[in-house]
Amino acid sequence: MGKSESEPWSLVVTPKSQLFDLNLQEIWRYRDLLFLFLRRDIVTVYKQTILGPLWFIIQPVLTTIIFTVIFGNVAKIPTDDLPPILFYLSGIIVWNYFADCIRATSDSFKKNENIFGKVYFPRIIVPMATVLSNLLKFGIQFLLFLGFLFYYSFQVNLPSLDVSLLLFPILLIIVAGLSLGLGMLVSSLTTKYRDLTFLISFGIQLAMYATPVIYPLSAAPEKYRVFILANPMSAIIESFRTIFLGTGELEFFSIFYSFTFAIILLVLGLLVFNKTEKTFMDTV
Repeated sequence: MGKSESEPWSLVVTPKSQLFDLNLQEIWRYRDLLFLFLRRDIVTVYKQTILGPLWFIIQPVLTTIIFTVIFGNVAKIPTDDLPPILFYLSGIIVWNYFADCIRATSDSFKKNENIFGKVYFPRIIVPMATVLSNLLKFGIQFLLFLGFLFYYSFQVNLPSLDVSLLLFPILLIIVAGLSLGLGMLVSSLTTKYRDLTFLISFGIQLAMYATPVIYPLSAAPEKYRVFILANPMSAIIESFRTIFLGTGELEFFSIFYSFTFAIILLVLGLLVFNKTEKTFMDTV
């Protein structure tokens, strides 16, 4: 149907002519929808549960206790002379944010196929809302970590915070970029290969052991350090511990490597995401 002069269209939806087409102005125009998806992701996760948002706290606490017993007391893995609870919790909350974002965005097309097939909006809003909603969860767990940090500051000699604290927001941005880029890439591929959702869950569990979450980088054998450092999340977790606990390895080159890796992953994820967006209704 052609455009009528008596009923002019307020919006004309056309296919993206370029693969790399983020269109930030359009995302801003749909910011209300972004907040609606953000609220949906927060509310529906623990809706009709007994403890509700308390699971944000219970999950990392239980994981920290298990890690302390198994890896600290049984396996005797060193924690750089830090209280095991502080050491493990510092790695868990950062890794959980990264892992939860990937899991939630890995099937964005599949979970929202009914909405995508009926109404137009920038599809990238969905994975963006996921990353932002998990940031709230991270914030709650980070406050829990600060509570333990305050408690142990009276028992052990912990360094005071310094100017390196300014790196903390940058680390969060890098983690968000890594998870968003990888999540968009995986969600695009799962439109054709559904079993990738199972593979990504399994892969995230394995990748945690290639990241200094349950062990300090200083305890890793020298022959494996190059592979651990190739993981962009390794520098993030080590830097997080250095900032707040005064241990670990804070190297600006490693942070820059993680930042560059996140940019490349974001660009690649966006390219594949935009390409899949054009034809995904034919494959889901």
